[in-house]
Amino acid sequence: MMTFFENPEQVIDVVRVIGIATITFVVAFAMTPLVSHYLYKYKFGKSIRNTGATPIYSKLHAKKAGTPVGGGIIIWGSVLLLALLFWVLQRLWPSLITDNLNFLTRRQTLLPLGALVAAAVLGFMDDYLNVRKIGPSGGGLNMRQRILLYTVVAAFGAYWFFLKIEWRIIHVPGVGDYEIGWWYIPLFMVVIVATAFSVNEADGLDGLAGGILMFAFGAYTVISYSLGRVELAMFCAAIVGGLLAFLWFNVHPARFFMGDTGAMSLGTTLGIIAMLTNSALVLPIIAFPLVMESGSVIIQVVSKKLFRRKVFLSAPLHHHFEAMGWPETKVTMRFWIISAVFAGIGLVVALLGMGT
Repeated sequence: MMTFFENPEQVIDVVRVIGIATITFVVAFAMTPLVSHYLYKYKFGKSIRNTGATPIYSKLHAKKAGTPVGGGIIIWGSVLLLALLFWVLQRLWPSLITDNLNFLTRRQTLLPLGALVAAAVLGFMDDYLNVRKIGPSGGGLNMRQRILLYTVVAAFGAYWFFLKIEWRIIHVPGVGDYEIGWWYIPLFMVVIVATAFSVNEADGLDGLAGGILMFAFGAYTVISYSLGRVELAMFCAAIVGGLLAFLWFNVHPARFFMGDTGAMSLGTTLGIIAMLTNSALVLPIIAFPLVMESGSVIIQVVSKKLFRRKVFLSAPLHHHFEAMGWPETKVTMRFWIISAVFAGIGLVVALLGMGT
């Protein structure tokens, strides 16, 4: 039986995946001072809404007002830069090195990269509205408007998957593949909207969303590689590298926040990768803290509407623990631990369920 190290192609592929993550980390880390300089120079600071509807949140986070948003540019910007750079180098100077560094392919990564950038641009527009205090809620889009925006993006993605590449199958781990026909469209939209919404809700504490996403994209790096989609694995690994560099500056006290340009783009992309790898049903396990966050918001809203009372001191869930007196760093680190555990569980479920 051939061992892993006796298969040179597999070794090279693993080096490609780890290598692109490392390169992206270095590039993202290097570009951070420039991005940070302009965010501060143009006073791209966060507005803390104080409409009276969220008194606990406004009190807890008043000190964060003015901290720049838009730090997500570091993540998607570094991934986009390297994807285009290595693609151009491979076209101009084809060689073993440039061939292995290039991870932009029409079949595997063009769609998620396009979604990453398109959603990032839309998210940046919302960040701009927040900073300039433009909008009905006193700064940026309200939740209803954001969900509508997520739905528009998801609808385009569903159209592309269903009609362009004719995906109609959903995989149930350990059971098998099922043809679901046009039901694939609403399923796709629910996955994308729910993931984007959940990441947006999790982006509320220093390092929280970045850490959760790092473990989730790390799990999908392994899933993509296991499916033989090396370029997609490299794409996920590149995002992990960008997230690591971002977290270096985003841990408490954060130098800047991810903003919608990061949360919306990464949430949308995570959902699309789950659909591309036909592992959408394990996404709620891999990204369980995101389920906790969005679930707490839904429960809170429904309870207030129907029963005129709150279930949580504040929602999303991380604000509830803050209101209980937990230090921000304790909340973040415990959510990271939960993320690592459930990403591991989800990964096991996905890998064991691939054969059936």
